[in-house]
Amino acid sequence: MADEQEILNRWRLVLGKYASEQISFSSGDVNYMDMETALDYLYSREYGEEQEIRRERMGGSDGSQLTVPHWLHRIKKLFPRRTVEVLERHALEKYGMTELLTDPEVLRRLEPNKELLKTVLELKHMMKGEVLSLAREIVRKVAEEIARKLEQEVRISFFGQINRSASSPVKSARNLDMRKTIRMNLKNYDTENRQLILKNVYFNSRMKKYNTWRVIICVDESGSMLDSVIHSAIMAGIFAKLPMLDTKLVIFDTNVVDLSGYVEDPVETLMSIQLGGGTNIAGALSYCESLIDFPFRTMVVLVTDLYEGGGYQRLYSTAKGILESGAKLIVLTALDMDANPNYDRNAASQLADMGAFVGAMTPEELAGWIGKMIV
Repeated sequence: MADEQEILNRWRLVLGKYASEQISFSSGDVNYMDMETALDYLYSREYGEEQEIRRERMGGSDGSQLTVPHWLHRIKKLFPRRTVEVLERHALEKYGMTELLTDPEVLRRLEPNKELLKTVLELKHMMKGEVLSLAREIVRKVAEEIARKLEQEVRISFFGQINRSASSPVKSARNLDMRKTIRMNLKNYDTENRQLILKNVYFNSRMKKYNTWRVIICVDESGSMLDSVIHSAIMAGIFAKLPMLDTKLVIFDTNVVDLSGYVEDPVETLMSIQLGGGTNIAGALSYCESLIDFPFRTMVVLVTDLYEGGGYQRLYSTAKGILESGAKLIVLTALDMDANPNYDRNAASQLADMGAFVGAMTPEELAGWIGKMIV
């Protein structure tokens, strides 16, 4: 019965929402209504001038509420990758949905945000001229906005280690040394009114240690890792400004590209990524290993879903070599604001057993983790 309903649901998607009165969805765990809206946004173009009339008769305008960026983002969440590729090809080649690629005014009207940034990164290889220039400006604005939100937390993680052995002239409630303040003012205790008179208030200083560590951020640029790629590039740019870190940035699919020369410019970094393709994690780790000069002051941060295309045994062997050298290996299965990972759990388990830290983190958590390690 379940198989029959699944077949019926698929036919319902083929027929479109104009069949809703005759056939209804039995959704279960699948949001067929959202899938239908996304498909209708594209394939209702088959009706040509009749499209709006049909929508009016149906009494709704769900399809018209979508924009190209929202539609592109939605189909990537709703459909498998192969289906998404078919839909994008139909959109560009069959229905001429080239607004983002050819019309500067469309980009000017769109609000720069993270979803638009992701769309630009996915389509940038097809952009030219003024459209490409505007796309770069969108990347810059959104990257700067994300960086502003993260930078303060990162600096607290690195400069906020409290030194309780020294006092500070900076009078901040966060730095208040309550114990010393009470102890040094006990002589001023008013016995009659039973009050402690504070003639002097003491504050803790905050340490700034500048013992340089090398942090090598190695990022899988496969399509499923886009959120993590964005945050990795931005975090690398923030780390590069810190005096205690020597930051390297490496991206990879089947090839390895060292972007360390652009690490302080997230726009150049993000515009350099090539989403999709195969994955050779072992090859990328091998390159990172060549960047290690002082193992005991080096961290390799590998951001990947661990679905290896180049052979797992080579991956494990290279990871073991890095760990045995004395360097730290941090494997992040996701690095974004939600930290929702999708990864090869067997590979994660193998690397964790070797001594690597394996997990998903938000950017703030990564900064806090590294901050504790280098103090």
